[in-house]
Amino acid sequence: MTPYFIQAFIYLCAAVIAVPIAKRLGLGSVLGYLIAGVVIGPVTGLVGQETVTIQHFAEFGVVMMLFLVGLELEPKSLWAMRHRLIGLGGLQVVLTTLVVMCIGLLLDLRLSIALTIGLVFSLSSTAIVLQTFNEKGLARTEGGKNAFSVLLFQDIAVIPMLALIPLLAIPELVEQARQLTAVAAEHHEEMSLVADLPAWAHALVVVGAVVSLVVGGFYLSRPLFRYVANSGLREIFTTTALMLVIGIAALMSLVGLSPALGTFLAGVVLANSEFRHELEADIEPFKGLLLGLFFITVGAGIDFQVLSDQTLLILGITTGLILVKAGVLLVLTFIFRIKGSSRWLLTLSLAQAGEFGFVLLAYTSQNFVLPLEITRLLSLVVALSMFLTPGLFIVFEKLILPRFEETENEREPDKIDDRGQVIIAGIGRFGQIVNRFLVANGVKTIVLDHQAGQIEMMRMINIKSYFGDAARPDLLHTAGIDDARLLVVAIDDKLRSLELVTHVKKHHPQVQVLARAYDRGHNYELRDAGADFIISETYHSAMEMGREALERTGVHPYRVNQLKSSFVETESDHAEAMFCSWKTEEESRAFTTHYRNMFMKLEEVLAQTMKEDRSDRHAKSERGWTPPPKHYAEDLDP
Repeated sequence: MTPYFIQAFIYLCAAVIAVPIAKRLGLGSVLGYLIAGVVIGPVTGLVGQETVTIQHFAEFGVVMMLFLVGLELEPKSLWAMRHRLIGLGGLQVVLTTLVVMCIGLLLDLRLSIALTIGLVFSLSSTAIVLQTFNEKGLARTEGGKNAFSVLLFQDIAVIPMLALIPLLAIPELVEQARQLTAVAAEHHEEMSLVADLPAWAHALVVVGAVVSLVVGGFYLSRPLFRYVANSGLREIFTTTALMLVIGIAALMSLVGLSPALGTFLAGVVLANSEFRHELEADIEPFKGLLLGLFFITVGAGIDFQVLSDQTLLILGITTGLILVKAGVLLVLTFIFRIKGSSRWLLTLSLAQAGEFGFVLLAYTSQNFVLPLEITRLLSLVVALSMFLTPGLFIVFEKLILPRFEETENEREPDKIDDRGQVIIAGIGRFGQIVNRFLVANGVKTIVLDHQAGQIEMMRMINIKSYFGDAARPDLLHTAGIDDARLLVVAIDDKLRSLELVTHVKKHHPQVQVLARAYDRGHNYELRDAGADFIISETYHSAMEMGREALERTGVHPYRVNQLKSSFVETESDHAEAMFCSWKTEEESRAFTTHYRNMFMKLEEVLAQTMKEDRSDRHAKSERGWTPPPKHYAEDLDP
């Protein structure tokens, strides 16, 4: 037992040290796990042969990840993405396989070997790509959605690949492979429900398993979860979630299907369940831990001896693999009209081989398709390409994405052919609400924003807006600042909003400026620049939340509203003195000791005010005053 504790400590210690460092350097957690694996494996030799065994266990993290992905996809969403799923994903797998196979034939490889290598290399890393998408906030971008469609098709395509590979067996390898299988069988006996069945029975069992999964997930899961939830024991619900995922994976393995595909299908079936969020919360920690362990084993499994003996060959194959897959994906982006940064995100994110490549390579050895030396070589290529994937994301994030953002920002401003009473600078989450409210009340507005994507989104929902930087004097003139009554500054950038307010109050003093402040310091800066009205973006929403929270603690609603009014009035009474204290620091404009003392004094005043009754109240208790009944005036004597 002691060796297991030591090995577990080594893996966990490596992750604890390497991953935070990698995150701090902007490299992402995946690269941190891979580096940790390299350090404890090939570099220091702290872990050894058990890496392969642990990797098989850690692959269950991929299974859990696809279960969670399935929970996020309702069946109607899956149907809506069918064109990208079958078209983009299907073409990627087929074209990559054909290109790699043709290259293999040019290198005098057998047709069966070349085709098998093409199938292995056509798959990408679902684990690394989706994990990185989630970390970097790319999952909901156009490129991220397309990449997910391709990954999903690849996972589904593993099933026909597993059916095809045995048909590619090489007679010369049969005897050798049988010997290797016999040796392995002494230590492990593979369980299967379909191993000795004829083809028609095999198909029936597979179909029956899938139907049972769908029907059981739809009709039986809800009563089960309700029964468990009624127990009130959180750990039993967690146990049930794990039981469900492990059981589905076991069933799929017994009938020769991909466990990951089975759990994904189960997730889709449960996507409409009222227990979906509870399942996500219970499975997420296990998924994260096992995925991290899987990435460490990939790094630890790199055989530096083989790499040193055949460095140029391995690097050449890995580079060729990345270039071929990137080339195929780039061509597909033109066919499917994927443009801008999304084109390069799709191209670079899927240019590696994937974790299912290890599964297929092991399966080829068992079925006499690839020689052992080729399998070892290709396993190293798969691992190395996965190791390089975070670097491709860094290239996209640091080199490619900024160029497209610059191109968008350098786009010529739209021609403004309209006039309005109010000009709104910035149509983000804050500006949208202001604009909708004004337009709903018949006020004509001119909306400006310097983010092209935001403008296109607004136009899709019929909100008229124009691309351009409102801080540019020429654009403001074109937008009609000379005739406008109001300028609403709803820009996220504190510096740009301050510059805009300063310019307008200097050159167009007749225009009233209403500005959004990011925080207290920004509020003072805008006020000093001459803004006529300033509102802190979170102040009123926070006050409403506080009011609701106080009510739910048992305070009477009348009393809560009075306390809220007292709080706002007290802050307003002290606002001028606080601003003057801030303004006296001409150079630093910092929150000095004097300002901090004033702020603490304000907190004391607020605490005292909250304990007092308001002077304008009609009674001493909050329930003492009762409003008159409806229509009471009609009953009064004339």
